Amino acid sequence: MYSETLPIQPIKPTFKTRILDDGQLNDLKSATLEILEEVGIHCPSQKALEIYAANGGLVDFESQIVKLPPEVVLDAVSYAPRYYTLGARDSSFDLVLDGTATYCATDGCGFETIDFRTGQRRGSKKHDVARMARVADYLPSIGFYWPMVSAQDHNMTATLHELDASFNNTVKHVQSPTIISEQDARNAVEMAMVVAGDEDTMRKRPPVSSLICTIAPLAQDKESMESALVFAEAGLPVGFMSMALAGSTSPATLAGTIAVGDAEIVSAMVLIQMAHPGAPTYYSLMPGIMHPRTGAFLGSAREADIFYSAGVELAHMWGVPTLAGVGTEAATSGWESAMGIAANMLLCVMCGADTVSGLGLRETCTLLTPEALLLDVEIYQQVRSEVAGLDTSPEALALDLVKTVGPKGHYLNQPHTREHMHKLDFGEMILEHKPGGGEWDAIEYAQEKTTWILENHNPKPLSEAQQAEFKRIIQAAENELG
Repeated sequence: MYSETLPIQPIKPTFKTRILDDGQLNDLKSATLEILEEVGIHCPSQKALEIYAANGGLVDFESQIVKLPPEVVLDAVSYAPRYYTLGARDSSFDLVLDGTATYCATDGCGFETIDFRTGQRRGSKKHDVARMARVADYLPSIGFYWPMVSAQDHNMTATLHELDASFNNTVKHVQSPTIISEQDARNAVEMAMVVAGDEDTMRKRPPVSSLICTIAPLAQDKESMESALVFAEAGLPVGFMSMALAGSTSPATLAGTIAVGDAEIVSAMVLIQMAHPGAPTYYSLMPGIMHPRTGAFLGSAREADIFYSAGVELAHMWGVPTLAGVGTEAATSGWESAMGIAANMLLCVMCGADTVSGLGLRETCTLLTPEALLLDVEIYQQVRSEVAGLDTSPEALALDLVKTVGPKGHYLNQPHTREHMHKLDFGEMILEHKPGGGEWDAIEYAQEKTTWILENHNPKPLSEAQQAEFKRIIQAAENELG
């Protein structure tokens, strides 16, 4: 028995803001171009080095350093599309990245979970990826799915098993941050073809996209870049994320860290456009600040919040969509996690983020807990309401009603009240709150709701033929790896 997936509820702000003016954007752009021209990027991929060299890059093959003249950078990025579609298994859940809405994803790459039944902490497994895909499929706040934790019970083919678990448990778009080898990318492209049905559909409505992390400072990873080239060749979106750490792998200033991270991302986008002009790509700036006492990554320290919204504006300056970050390093679902997620999301949405990710994990995106995603979704819906704007139509101003009720009257018995109270968005968690307080608890509610979803929501899986193809692809990969 299959369950219907509720329509996605994107955030559509009626007003926007900017945190960087044109002069600041030009300063950062100039800094990036200067870094790429005079300092360069380390790239250990022979394949990538040859592409750079053939398209105007100044390559030292011995040191594996690539320097990019400004005109080469600007010409290459000019081919990147600003708008495109992230396809879904069900076309009604396609995400059209046209600049009018923000879509949100879960967080990903966690490696531990609090077991939903025993409450004990353990390593994550494939069935955790599948379970959370079902929860994400149910929630209209979630526009696309990141495999939230790793399938550690499948070792070297974990990435393919995560895609298998995801596609079979959500009809929404799947974005993976773990397709980091050329062979995994080829297998993932083959799986995308199975989902799409044919190459033309796969290119127009790509059901999967990839996210590649650069290496700070100013470096790329061989396997990851070769994986990205496979995706680009197939027409599947591939994005690049910098997680430079202020004071450690980047300067101890916000602007210096942004410039270094921007250079890393832009150098990767340039490679993709040199190899496959017009290939869909996206930009993700998610730096942090080094904890001054422990060296830990702080992604939601007070000053660090500006990193993510600045990344949104830089992405659009370079002419590509953005994936902004709204995660938290908090250990629990307390006030710290809510504060960080709410501030980041509101800023990024108001700056025009196309997509955001980071919901549902704790401890700097490593730990899955039963309640986290439901609690974070409440923050998403709060932001969605806050930026929706104010309706000042005659129906909303209700002046005729005000005149009818008059001084010392009451609105409770009016038809207008009955009609419009139903339209107000209180959120399920608020409506479930027991009057007078009692024993109601937000975390308890979120845990119970998650359990209810897992017991009652079953998205339509892949067809038997598609499942058989997935098994064949995974088995072939496992045989090759021995």
